Amino acid sequence: MIRILNLDTIDPAEIFSRAVAQVDVSAVVSEIIAAVRAEGDKALFRYGAQFDKVELSALEVSQAEKDAAMEALDPAFLDILREAAENIRAFHRQQVRSSFILTDRPGVVMGQKILPIEKVGLYVPGGTAAYPSTVLMDSIPAKIAGCRELVIVTPPGKDGKVPAAILAAAQIAGVDRIFKVGGAQAVAALAYGTESVPKVDKIVGPGNAFVAEAKKQVFGTVAIDMIAGPSEILVLADGTCDARIVAADLLSQAEHDKLASAVLVTDSAELAQAVAEEIERQLSILPREEIARASIENNGKIIVTGDLTAAIDVANALAPEHLELCVDNPFDYLDRITHAGSIFLGKNCPEALGDYLAGPNHTLPTSGTARFSSPLSVDDFVKKSQYTYFTRDALGRVADHVAAFARQEGLEAHARSATVRFEGEES
Repeated sequence: MIRILNLDTIDPAEIFSRAVAQVDVSAVVSEIIAAVRAEGDKALFRYGAQFDKVELSALEVSQAEKDAAMEALDPAFLDILREAAENIRAFHRQQVRSSFILTDRPGVVMGQKILPIEKVGLYVPGGTAAYPSTVLMDSIPAKIAGCRELVIVTPPGKDGKVPAAILAAAQIAGVDRIFKVGGAQAVAALAYGTESVPKVDKIVGPGNAFVAEAKKQVFGTVAIDMIAGPSEILVLADGTCDARIVAADLLSQAEHDKLASAVLVTDSAELAQAVAEEIERQLSILPREEIARASIENNGKIIVTGDLTAAIDVANALAPEHLELCVDNPFDYLDRITHAGSIFLGKNCPEALGDYLAGPNHTLPTSGTARFSSPLSVDDFVKKSQYTYFTRDALGRVADHVAAFARQEGLEAHARSATVRFEGEES
């Protein structure tokens, strides 16, 4: 059963305690990356047989497979995918930044150019579930940014196929190429390139511990979005909330992963007890009960506070991936939330709405990193170049100042590069 803790009587460390995976996969991942760098496609085929239990004749998904996927899916679900895609586009279009130019000083032009990252690799998890939502969330901002090539890597099923929903979402989002490769070997292929898989400039998307470690190890060769940990939800609720709804929202994240974290913070001891009982009742009817129960028993908790101000302080301290603000007037509290990946306002806004359909991104900072990082956005798929132009007269006005600054730092060559253009001239 989920633990109920009273903020006034617990050790503050209990607020942050959670079970974490202790397995060190760094050596295995390093070996996989080295093999892919040395052997290319040969290593990818071998690891596909070893890890995915599938013998492939080709790594890239064919156009025929893509067409078959569109035919196989229920037209009503295709319409839902298109609806979600348009909502995501509408939200992320507002994130587009403009280049700028400054000409306020005589003879000086300065500016910044916003440029798309040319090639991006999108990791889409497989295994126990298919995630077309991840395809939409990761690829649509990249398309809006103007990335020239989008490549998906995703593990195939034992039948050698990628789930139809993944392929359909990729086509709706405008993905260019899709490869049947998963795990650390997929990350290595994107980072270094193989005979089939193109080398990219940035890798985004969630994955298991092997994928996360591979992203760490190739960072610097390519850019990455973030190192995603297990999913998290924090529901901040007052005593007027329906315990059934709160319990259901907590379980929506607990069913993701045994290491997922579901936390309720409330100012009502009565709600805390009612939610604990509802969680037990609802667990028994979940198809993924084993996963959700492990998450609840290992990482779930209910923290009872004296008032909502203290509850908000706890929420900010935890900096959750998903924060549901389940109160009657949520906008009264929004400005007081300083650390959260994505905030869901009011009693009619389940986190699952954000996972699939609302529009804001669902690739979010975890493990408290919302203190300093942000949801995936168009910004993740652009880079900036800055430029400077000075006329001779404009340089002449500041050359001595540049030289003085350089000499203060002991860099005479820097100083002379500013003054050499005017040597021999009368001051």
